[in-house]
Amino acid sequence: MEKSTIKNVVLVHGAFADGSGFRGLFDELTAKGYNVTVVQNPLSSLEADVKATHLVLDKQDGPTILAGHSWGGAVITEAGNHPNVAGLVYIAAFQPDNGESALTWIETIPPAPENGITPDENGILYFIKEKYHAGFCADLSEADADFMYASQGAFYGSAFGTNITNAAWRNKPTYGIVATDDKAILPDIQRNMYARSNTKVTEIKGSHVVFMSQPAKVAAVIVEATENVLQPVS
Repeated sequence: MEKSTIKNVVLVHGAFADGSGFRGLFDELTAKGYNVTVVQNPLSSLEADVKATHLVLDKQDGPTILAGHSWGGAVITEAGNHPNVAGLVYIAAFQPDNGESALTWIETIPPAPENGITPDENGILYFIKEKYHAGFCADLSEADADFMYASQGAFYGSAFGTNITNAAWRNKPTYGIVATDDKAILPDIQRNMYARSNTKVTEIKGSHVVFMSQPAKVAAVIVEATENVLQPVS
């Protein structure tokens, strides 16, 4: 018997960031022979981000691992029902259940002092500049933090409170990464979400953007998923 290995990986970014942050993870995975596609979320609603993810999944030529970071976890929870998705990877990500939202979970523990998520007069959430480096990506350089701050998308607060209707992790193999130094989604929130689902958990020392500071370790979890989510074939 030999394992059937998946070669397609789709990456979904979160709020206060964009797909460019996945460059290091992209490089790690493509060097190993994977076909990697990065979704660019509009961040205007859960439905819009799910649609953007489905458009990418439609173009995959076979079974795919769908990985999401942060808010991207809520997106893959709904979008992961797509027939091309063979397994899910949550990277320091929200993992709501049916009838829950990302907001449901972020409110379970008081935020870290470094957390800088702030709404503007239009109900759009931003991560403020004064706290961005310490609260979002403390293990990156100041220059990288400045670029990320400048390139963050406009995240509509209403999306954050939209409930999941069909949680894909209930039906598909699921992996989860806890970023142990996370100040945006506290590590215990990640642990608590993953603990109540059938998620295989890996803890990695890193900030909220652990996929940028520790791309090789995050890539290793995705590779593990590609090698194990399908049943052995003869």
